[in-house]
Amino acid sequence: MGRTSLVVESRPSDSPYIERVWRSTSYDVGRMMSVATAHWDLVFWTHRGRVSASVQGPESRARQAPVPEEATFFGIVFSLGTTMPHIPASRLVDGFAGIPDVTPRSFWLKGSAWRVPGYDNAEEFVRRMAREGVILRDPIVDAALRGTPMDVSERTVQRRFVAATGLTRGAVRQIERARKAAVLIREGVPAQDVIDRLGYFDQPHLARSLNRYVGRTATRLRDRGLGEAEPLSLLYKT
Repeated sequence: MGRTSLVVESRPSDSPYIERVWRSTSYDVGRMMSVATAHWDLVFWTHRGRVSASVQGPESRARQAPVPEEATFFGIVFSLGTTMPHIPASRLVDGFAGIPDVTPRSFWLKGSAWRVPGYDNAEEFVRRMAREGVILRDPIVDAALRGTPMDVSERTVQRRFVAATGLTRGAVRQIERARKAAVLIREGVPAQDVIDRLGYFDQPHLARSLNRYVGRTATRLRDRGLGEAEPLSLLYKT
């Protein structure tokens, strides 16, 4: 590995509130391609001895993002349907909410002091968030994505889905499909097989989706050396 890279490590979680936990270190990287995501993150980073934190919202399309040089990051990706009621999801889409007064040991969240969590104790931290009502889960989101029948109107489902995620079901499905396509292509699966497996109409349809949500062509995804100077944000197999 050269010194120009963004090294990312991640793991799944058995918590119903957490989609994934990740950490990364940057080496001489000025920017990255931030891939579209339907999830929101709580992110902490250390740069030049200073610790910062923010709530990063869902991203409706791929975009370039700056990366501080020689910084370390830690993030908790929250599951779809998990919300932080005091920060509405609609305010976070394609944006973020900064967290003030962060120190290497603690920070303030919703009027209380919290210890800065780490990669190995994220679940314990999130359990406290749930106990104290900082985060909630709306079961309608899971049911809607699974196609499970519900005893509420379709309008209510749509309203609660957007309130919990900031996105429509259609947008979430398109983002998740494009991310799956990118992972498959990086693994060497031929484009036509990806089209057939994920229900794209044809090659141009796949290309438009990758460009909008991943910021890469299939060729650049297959040949990782082409994108080395501008690494991708977290991509993982679900």
